[in-house]
This record gives sequence, C-alpha cells and structure tokens, in this order.
Amino acid sequence: MTRLGNEPGANGKSATSAVQSVDRAVSVLEILARRGEAGVTEIAGELGVHKSTAFRLLGVLENRGLVAQAKEHGAYHLGAGVLRLAGAAALRLDISQEGVPVCRELADELGETVNMAVLDEDAAVNIMQARGTAAVTAQNWLGRRTPLHATSSGKVLLAHVRPALRESRLTRPLPRFTEHTVVDPSVLRTELDRVLEEGYAVTLEELELGLAAVAAPVRSHDGSVIAAISVSGPVYRLTAERLPRLGSRTAAAAAELSRRMGYGF
Repeated sequence: MTRLGNEPGANGKSATSAVQSVDRAVSVLEILARRGEAGVTEIAGELGVHKSTAFRLLGVLENRGLVAQAKEHGAYHLGAGVLRLAGAAALRLDISQEGVPVCRELADELGETVNMAVLDEDAAVNIMQARGTAAVTAQNWLGRRTPLHATSSGKVLLAHVRPALRESRLTRPLPRFTEHTVVDPSVLRTELDRVLEEGYAVTLEELELGLAAVAAPVRSHDGSVIAAISVSGPVYRLTAERLPRLGSRTAAAAAELSRRMGYGF
C-alpha cells in the first residue's frame, strides 16, 4: 500500500493518522465478528494500542450503531448498524442477480435496450443492461448516473419516494437537456401522479433527442420500490403509439422481478 504523507487534514490531523484510525476501526469490527464479543482490554491487545485508544474507537462505532455494549458485563458486540449496511449490500446484490434473466428475456422479446436503475441520492444509477437484437448500436448506460426528472427510470423512482422528499427535490432547479425536458415542477408533479396511477413512466426525447423510453417499478418484499426496469430505443421504433404497450410489458417484467424479490408472498 502506498504510504501517505503527513500533510494536515481538514481537522488538523495528518492524513496518515486518519487512515490509521479508519483501519483500526475496521479491525475492531472484524475482531467482534470473529469473537462474537470482546472487552476493551482484549480489543486493545489485538490492535496493539492503549486501552484509551480502543475505548475511543469503540465510542465512535457505538455512536454510529455499529457496535453495542452488553449492560451486564460490559463486553462489546456488533450492533444493528452492521445489519443495516449488510442488508443494503445484500439487497443490491440480490436484485442484480435476480434481475439478469428478467431483463435478458425482456430485451430478447422486444429487441431493445433494457436497463435496471436504482436511486442514488439525486440520480438514477443503471446497475444492469441487456441489449436486444435491434439495439446493436445502442450506447452503454451501465454505471451512468442519469437525472430523475428527464428519464423514465428516474421518474419511476422519484414518483415512489416519500412525498416530502419528492417535494424537496422538485423545489430545486430542474436542468434542461432538450427542448422536451420537463422543467416546470407543476407539470412534473402531474406526470409523477400519472406514473403512480398507470404503473409506468414514459419519456420522449427528454434526455437526448431521438431517444424514447418506458420504465416500471420493482418492489421488495415489503412493497417499497427498490429499482426501475426501463426499455429504451430510438423514437422511430419507440413511437408514441407503441409506448403504452411497451409500458404494460415492462410493468409485467418489473412485477416478475418484484415477485422474485419476495413481493406478494
């Protein structure tokens, strides 16, 4: 590993010291994962640090819910925060795995590009892509962050966030990408309500000229929307007349993936 220099950080500590603290904190989690529980003295011994240092590390981790202390004997164990992080990672991995055959079948059937996107703060991030036979020249969307208000996946994800969160995002300026981009919050609110009613979202040249798309929500076992499946292609194939039929088929594929994720059981 490349050794960092001792340049001051924003809080006055050296970069080396900050990295060392992070490394030790991760080591504490690994110790507790291996042992089940351990006291401050045991943890300090394994780390090779003073008890006061181990105590400070445990205090930070406890404040973030990553470790907890047993009241009866004072030993530490992993906290519920670790489960929260592990669950989020497992969910992302599970949906990627389960989504492959669903997206592949949809792409083969329609001949167009199929993407699956998840919400990442103020953007939709494409985590999977399958290309149909008609999409040989389609661009690669995998890993791209796309705006919520100008993409079909983004509109699906935005439509299903908590109302207060949706409103907070609609109060911010909406960038225009083409002459068809919806930048009026009141118009976008109406569109998002329609997404909730119809079960899918549509965009026509709102992100890029010549590009159209439809998307539908994927739900987890508890009914929350965790992703969106979209079908995109050129407007001469994805015409305004064809989009509703594609929307229904995409919604059916999203429902199938939702079933695989445990929704409806």
